[in-house]
Amino acid sequence: MRYDPATIEPKWQARWEADGLHHAPDGDPRPKFYLLTMYPYPSGDLHVGHWYPMGPSDALARYKRRRGYNVMLPIGFDAFGLPAENAAIERGIHPYRWTMDNIERMRRQLRSMGAMWDWQREVVTCDPEYYVWNQWFFLKMYERGLAYRALAPVDWCPKDNTTLAREQVVGEERVCERCGTPVVKKNLEQWFLKITAYADELLDFSGIEWPERVRTLQTNWIGRSEGVEFELRVRDHPDAAFRVFTTRPDTVYGMTFCVLAPEHPLVDALTTPAQRAAVEAYKYKAARESDIERLSTERERDGVFTGAYAINPMSQAPVPVYVADYVLLTYGTGAIMGVPAHDARDFDFARKYDLPVPVVIAPPGWDGQPLREAYLGEGTMVNSGPFDGLPSDEGWRRVADEIVRRGIGERKVHYRLHDWLISRQRYWGTPIPIVYCDRCGVVPVPYRDLPVRLPEDAAFRPTGESPLRYHEGFLHTACPSCGGAARRETDTMDTFVDSSWYQYRYLSPHDPDRPFDPEAGRYWLPVDQYTGGVEHAVMHLLYTRFWTKVMRDLGLVAFGEPMLRLFNQGIILGPDGNRMSKSRGNVVNPDELVRRYGADTLRAYLMFIGPWDQGGPWNPRGIEGVARFLTRVWTLVTGPAKTVAAGAGVSARELEYWMHRTIRRVTDDMEGFRWNTALAALMEYTNVLQRAQTSASASLWDEAVRALVLLLAPLCPHIAEELWVEHLGGAYSVHDQPWPAYDAAKATAPRVTLVLQVNGRVRDRVEVDAGISAEQARALALANPKIRQHLDGKTVADVVVVPGRLVNVVAR
Repeated sequence: MRYDPATIEPKWQARWEADGLHHAPDGDPRPKFYLLTMYPYPSGDLHVGHWYPMGPSDALARYKRRRGYNVMLPIGFDAFGLPAENAAIERGIHPYRWTMDNIERMRRQLRSMGAMWDWQREVVTCDPEYYVWNQWFFLKMYERGLAYRALAPVDWCPKDNTTLAREQVVGEERVCERCGTPVVKKNLEQWFLKITAYADELLDFSGIEWPERVRTLQTNWIGRSEGVEFELRVRDHPDAAFRVFTTRPDTVYGMTFCVLAPEHPLVDALTTPAQRAAVEAYKYKAARESDIERLSTERERDGVFTGAYAINPMSQAPVPVYVADYVLLTYGTGAIMGVPAHDARDFDFARKYDLPVPVVIAPPGWDGQPLREAYLGEGTMVNSGPFDGLPSDEGWRRVADEIVRRGIGERKVHYRLHDWLISRQRYWGTPIPIVYCDRCGVVPVPYRDLPVRLPEDAAFRPTGESPLRYHEGFLHTACPSCGGAARRETDTMDTFVDSSWYQYRYLSPHDPDRPFDPEAGRYWLPVDQYTGGVEHAVMHLLYTRFWTKVMRDLGLVAFGEPMLRLFNQGIILGPDGNRMSKSRGNVVNPDELVRRYGADTLRAYLMFIGPWDQGGPWNPRGIEGVARFLTRVWTLVTGPAKTVAAGAGVSARELEYWMHRTIRRVTDDMEGFRWNTALAALMEYTNVLQRAQTSASASLWDEAVRALVLLLAPLCPHIAEELWVEHLGGAYSVHDQPWPAYDAAKATAPRVTLVLQVNGRVRDRVEVDAGISAEQARALALANPKIRQHLDGKTVADVVVVPGRLVNVVAR
């Protein structure tokens, strides 16, 4: 019988679905294992980049099920997002219709993978039965002071009069992708979630097993620093003052300038008439730049003098006030003190504008001469008034104490982390449940009136403006407090809100009364294993931790971390070694590969490419080798025994050894997510079985072949089911069979005699492990003294290895 995945795979997929084989029941007596892989955005088609995390995650799920766990592997769709809105504008199709059509196509593709998705738990985040709970959570956070409204800059197209997403700002000139107009920054009132309230908790990773890289990225992103925040008053402006934060109060006497962000509200008031034109031009230039550009360490720092002077509160010396784009209003206080002798960035700035560079922390052995570069280390305080002579670490504490004593500042902890800006000036997202009333102000929508639904008859404009701003039925409403005329908030929520808690909704995706069933939550939560890309380290993976901590404080869960373990897979590159993208033309379509080779072959090849955490380039020739392997497995189980050359067979003891050794290796590899080496072990075992076909007893052969199919099943579920049920007579389903156990004693290699020959003549015999590899046997023979003696003056033309039997060195 020929191996025909095109027939086998749909057959078993239909059977599994009809039988509900993959549904994980709540409250099952088995121990639970909640396995979650990041859900896809419904762009229209799955590519091998989706298969790469999903296939191995399914292998893990199937393995855990076989180890006795009740395994839940849910799936859903991250269905809000800008591409759907772009499609509405470009193609005249409603985002909901475009999204749902794509989801239907991707459901078919996901089913073709043969994964044990629990489809009864599917979530689609653009469905009101899902996003109503986004709104419910928002109101809960609003009540606790964790959701608030504040000014924040957005990218703005002045021609289309609309905000732009980051991906809609293109080119080095930062222009609108639709009309080519230069984009500027504009401050708008927007909604934030106060993630900074949990900053210290988010720095604590105890109790979770997450990769060191993710922990480091999150720690650096949060950026906790201890220091002093103090006030600088402005000369000739009695009512003007601003605050700066420093982690080096011991250097405050070295301040020779200070800098305001171009967006700082004091800039206009402090700028003198003589400097007005220069400052306005600089502000416009800064408004055209992204935050990434402004903070880049590769560019030269520049700024413009405002004409104003602040007073150093410790020395009483006047210091010039500049505006510079490397200071952001959204970070810290929006102002910094410049200490050029002890900060590299400030040193360069002072040199550029010919500002003084007084040394206030003397390096060891300092000769009193000007510094050639900023000194960042510890030393002795100098030029610091009453603090001269103090070691800088002691000076840090003494200066901080003095600032606090004088009432001009206080010790503070600052974070690089900003509060989470969730407002999006878009249609296709969760409406923010707030109304604005001229009499009552900002009014939350009552819980009883949720969900606030997106209008289905929205009219999309070529400019990209949100149609919610002009939809009369949506925009105008009654105030929940006074009943008077009111306006709805037209911003929608960041789509990262959807993915911050989706793992909870999987428990009861259609529950109309609660975000999730608490009884199911007590059984399933938290997630035991999460898989996905490291690119989400400081957005999604940080937000979901924050969300869970809020849920804990709301009394919804009894823990503070959403996922106990996290694994980040690598990236599958195109055949050209570059990241796959449609623009490069290097995307590999899995549908074509499934039609040609079958899903099992594609799954196995992706797992065989290399270590899962490293990824690698797609090799179109590599999949052929995996296809040949599965064909060999099929033939081995279903076909007649092939004749084996005399002396090349396998003894019963050796076959037992290889069987138990392979079970141990594959088990260890499955536990460690080493899919590539698990497959390599199965390939090696298959080669052994081919040599054992005619020499093994019927009972041992049956046991050995069954072990092969049982071990292969999590990796290649369809062929294993077919071989197990239809050809080996096993009970349906192979995926319900216990995982094979190994005998440690039998997994220990027996000793065999390896015959060493030169040109067919026996020159030595040595005792070796039966499991010695061909490479090891070859090296052993060539290093053997007796073999080397008979090779003297000759050239080795070939080395023939009969595994576990002999090595023949062909020499001339």
